Amino acid sequence: MDVYEAVTSRRAVRGFTDLQVPREVLERVISTAAWTPSASNLQPWHVYVVTGGPLAEIKKRACGRVISGSPWDEPEYEQYPPALKSPYRERRSAFGEQRYGALGIPREDLEARQRAASANWDCFGAPAALFCYIDRDLGPAQWSDVGMYLQTVMLLLRAEGLHSCAQMAWAKYHKTVAEVLSPPGELILFCGMSIGFEDVTVDYTRTGRAPLDETVMFVDSY
Repeated sequence: MDVYEAVTSRRAVRGFTDLQVPREVLERVISTAAWTPSASNLQPWHVYVVTGGPLAEIKKRACGRVISGSPWDEPEYEQYPPALKSPYRERRSAFGEQRYGALGIPREDLEARQRAASANWDCFGAPAALFCYIDRDLGPAQWSDVGMYLQTVMLLLRAEGLHSCAQMAWAKYHKTVAEVLSPPGELILFCGMSIGFEDVTVDYTRTGRAPLDETVMFVDSY
């Protein structure tokens, strides 16, 4: 698989089989992703790759919180600005309409939307997950580096025939994840990532992208 195919075939998969991901594949992906660029080579990512019993325990505790109606943890970072301006507001709304519309869930059925969203806490059935942390003392440039790292991981997973789903949703239950992983106190959970083989029986609608002229300007002499 060349890099163009990896980029265009990568998407947020929300349905995985229970087929185990070989440990050597995960190690190969993570060790290669370490070559991701970062400003001054800080390498600000702190990653936990979780499978088996520990992942099952995280899922069990998170799903238990959903069932009990436990509120989300106090946020450690702001996922979206409180007043999201145009065109980002419209893009986010369109995503929600497409995502839940594909599941046959109308906009006003908030309970059904919450049930669908709760699949996050089972990692959509994936047998492997990655939890990515960043030091709370670092700044926006280092958060950007972490984003590049995660993209590198996802593309390498595609090269291995695997799929993934990056999930900022896990930050809402960061205390539950910490109960199992025991990260140092100076770290913030940025996101989780479900990893595995796609369940091709699960229907999906792929989210589109903005036209190039909305996001890119070519400045040249042609």
